[in-house]
Amino acid sequence: MKEERRERLKASRSYQLMQKVALYMDQYYLDGLAGLVPGGLGDMATSAFALVHVYFCMFKLRSIPLTLAVLNNVMRDVLMGMLPFFVGSIIDFLNKAHAKNMKLIDGYINDDPVIVHEVRRKAWCSAAMLVVFIAAIAAMAWLLVWLTQKLGTLMFS
Repeated sequence: MKEERRERLKASRSYQLMQKVALYMDQYYLDGLAGLVPGGLGDMATSAFALVHVYFCMFKLRSIPLTLAVLNNVMRDVLMGMLPFFVGSIIDFLNKAHAKNMKLIDGYINDDPVIVHEVRRKAWCSAAMLVVFIAAIAAMAWLLVWLTQKLGTLMFS
C-alpha cells in the first residue's frame, strides 16, 4: 500500500512539474539569470515557481514540517539573492534551492530516515526562520528602494 501511494505521488502532475522546475531553475541556471533583474524582482518572481513544491507538501503529502522546511529554503534563496552589488546574483547561481527542496521531498516520499528526521528536527526552527526571513526580505526591499532613490537623486540633481 505504501509502495502504491509512493508510485501515485511520483506519477502525479505536480511531482513532474516540480522536477521540471528544479531542472530548469537550478541545472539550467534560470534562477541565477532571473536574479540579475535589478531590485530583487527576479528573485521574487522565481520564488513563485516554488509554489508547486509548497502545494505538493501541503496538499499531496500533508506534511506541515516538510512544508516549513521547503518554505525555509525558498525564503533563504530569495533573501540571499536580493543582496546588492551582484553578490546575490553570484549566490543565486550557486544556491540550488529547488534541487534542495526536491531532495527533501524525495527523501520524505521514500521514507528516508535521515531526511525524515532532518525535516522533523528543523520544523520549529524553520517556522521561526520564516518570520525572520519575511522581515529581512521586507527590510532588504525597503533598502533597495531607498538606495535607488538616493542614487537617482545624486545622478539627476
